[in-house]
Amino acid sequence: MAARDRYSRKLECSQCGNTGFAEVSETDDKRAPSRDFRIDEMPRGFFTEFASTDPKKYMMRCGQCSHKFRFEQKSVYAPGGEPRR
Repeated sequence: MAARDRYSRKLECSQCGNTGFAEVSETDDKRAPSRDFRIDEMPRGFFTEFASTDPKKYMMRCGQCSHKFRFEQKSVYAPGGEPRR
C-alpha cells in the first residue's frame, strides 16, 4: 500500500471572503490511475457540494453565502503545504 501525501490548503470564498484551511491527502504513487484525493478535515464554514477523487472536479460550497467553487483554483498555501505536481 502506497503512502499518502498530506498538505494544507487555504480555501477562500471569492464572494464573501470566508477563509479556512483544509487538510487533504492524495496517493503517493505517481503510477496510480487516480490521485485518490480526499479532504481529511474540512474547515468550519465550508461544505462539500460534489465530492471527487480529482481535486480539479471537487466542488465546495461556502456556508456563509452559498457560493460554489472548485477546490483546486488559484489559492494561497499554508507554509510547507504545496501539493505535488
